[in-house]
Amino acid sequence: MRYHHHITKLFTIATLAVTPLTLAACASHQTYDPYYGDRQRWNSVEDGFYRRWEGETGRAHLDFGRRPVEEQRAYYGWRRQR
Repeated sequence: MRYHHHITKLFTIATLAVTPLTLAACASHQTYDPYYGDRQRWNSVEDGFYRRWEGETGRAHLDFGRRPVEEQRAYYGWRRQR
C-alpha cells in the first residue's frame, strides 16, 4: 500500500510539472522574421492572415516553413502592411 502511494504521488507531481509546459508549447510557436529581425508569434490569428495572403495571391495552402524563402519574404512584406 505504501509503495503504491509513493508511485501515485510521484506520478502526480510529474504530471503537474509537465502539463503547463506542454500546453504552452501547443498554444503557439514563433517564427523568426530575418528581414525585420524580430519574432512572430504563430497562432490562430497569424494563421488566418497567412491563409488570407494565400488566397489573395492565388497560392495553394502550404505550411509556412515549407514555403520557398522568396515566398516567405513576400508574406512578411504583405503582413507588415496590415
